[in-house]
Amino acid sequence: MTTRPRAVAFDVLETLVDLEPLRTRLEEVGQPAGLLEPWFMRFQRDSMALTLAGDFASFDPVARQALLTDTGHTATEADIDHVLEGFGRLPAHPDAEPALRRLSEAGLTVGCLTVGSAANTAHFLERAGLARHVDHVVTAVQAGIWKPAPSIYRVAASELGTPPGGMAMVAVHAWDCHGAKRAGCLTGWCSRLEGRYGDVFTAPDVSGSDLVEVAERLLRLPSG
Repeated sequence: MTTRPRAVAFDVLETLVDLEPLRTRLEEVGQPAGLLEPWFMRFQRDSMALTLAGDFASFDPVARQALLTDTGHTATEADIDHVLEGFGRLPAHPDAEPALRRLSEAGLTVGCLTVGSAANTAHFLERAGLARHVDHVVTAVQAGIWKPAPSIYRVAASELGTPPGGMAMVAVHAWDCHGAKRAGCLTGWCSRLEGRYGDVFTAPDVSGSDLVEVAERLLRLPSG
């Protein structure tokens, strides 16, 4: 029987963070706003490819190379610097704060598990007023591997003070939830980004149209 988690880890990029302002930064360096989606997808693909090959690189070089490639090698180093600096200034989605607050006030340990940089994540949490609800931030650099390798979720669970079965991973990406399930974690999927959960992935334990609904459904699970 699925029971209520003791800890919850939130994905950051696209789950808590709204990437939309990066479109303006792309336009400011002469690139189309529509480049955001293919660039972010290439970044995710390349980071996963490194993991599959048994290698690792941190957020900055992977994101830089992906952007350079997707601009047809027309972006300068200064252009890329300008765009990447925007990650430290991005806003939170409106459902982020109430979801984090609800879980924190219910006594659960709350964390973030991100492939982003520790510095950008810390700046984001402080600027968005979320830091007071977050107990731990775990990064891919800390784990030495990218999502969705199962070991990164086990590292996060350990940092949050629980076995994998006591932690729920919350994300807007079905593949992220699938990786967490393979690691033995609970999962909560928010449909805000993808609309429908992919049939090829292991189903989440709870789902909702926004993060608040996901949080409430996790809290309604029976105590173990």
